[in-house]
Amino acid sequence: MAGMAQVAVREVMDIRQASEYLGISGDTLYRYASEGFVPAFKLGNRWRFKKSLLDSWMDEKSGVKPVAEVAVMPKQRKPVGRAQ
Repeated sequence: MAGMAQVAVREVMDIRQASEYLGISGDTLYRYASEGFVPAFKLGNRWRFKKSLLDSWMDEKSGVKPVAEVAVMPKQRKPVGRAQ
């Protein structure tokens, strides 16, 4: 894949962009969207796909568990002696 130009992935994608992102044909993605199999919405008469929703959907379908957020405690300062 070296030498191939990387295409910036937008947050909201059309059928062509989303099908390239998912690695499936545009016809298959259109069918999936029409059947409600993938998260999508219509803007006018065209299907649109949010990258974040597609990522979550792929994680769910592949059995990947979301990474739990780690609570980080701020460093507590030690008491400082008074300046004289």
